Amino acid sequence: MKTTLSPPLTSFARLDASLANAAFAVIDAKSFGTLGNTAPEVFARWTKFWDDLPHDEHLLDLGRYRRRRHGCFVVEGDDVRAVPHRAHWQPIEYNALHGGIERWFEPLDARFAADPGWFALLRGLARTASNLRSPQPWFVEAHQFRIDTSDGIGRPTPEGAHRDGVDLVAVVLVARQAIKGGETRVFDAHGTQGVRFTLQEPWSALLLDDERVVHESTPIQRLDPDVPGHRDSLVITLRRGDFQGPDAT
Repeated sequence: MKTTLSPPLTSFARLDASLANAAFAVIDAKSFGTLGNTAPEVFARWTKFWDDLPHDEHLLDLGRYRRRRHGCFVVEGDDVRAVPHRAHWQPIEYNALHGGIERWFEPLDARFAADPGWFALLRGLARTASNLRSPQPWFVEAHQFRIDTSDGIGRPTPEGAHRDGVDLVAVVLVARQAIKGGETRVFDAHGTQGVRFTLQEPWSALLLDDERVVHESTPIQRLDPDVPGHRDSLVITLRRGDFQGPDAT
């Protein structure tokens, strides 16, 4: 494994080439804003929506360290539409811990989900997915996460290194507060090569070709035992054909 503690940043101009060649790309906040035609002040007004996430009631390790919301959309060309709220579902082969069950999470805040900047961001990610595969409708799931240190240790990916069963994954760091850990690791799904680094800049992002790599984030702990800490992130997945479900292909 190549050790890269600082993110191996890719310029926006090289984003598509990096995804095609290396199956992943890390971009800074400026490039992520360019991807979605999203101004810094838009990101700033979104940050508050991480302060009222309900607890994830589906953690099989019985932890209370994860809060989240979830929403689904379909992007077809420039058309972005929200779909009725639905369960999040993954097969066991992609999520050995929580796969095979319908997990219902509280929906995204309506103000966030209807923000024109949000729709622009989804269009940008859909263009990236179409450049990676081919132009087509994209079935999008968005997950807001807050991993906190109330249990002493917070686990961003309790299922371990995994794929998501989609085409494109965007893992966006929203904030880090008073924590250590949370290192991102990306591995070749069919080999031993990989990279490791820690996202530090708010609204920087890791984009993944989910068919070719697996990924995980290591646990977080408090920097100071007396100061609570957390890690906020946004994970957006894009899939061809349909949303994942027990009957999806």
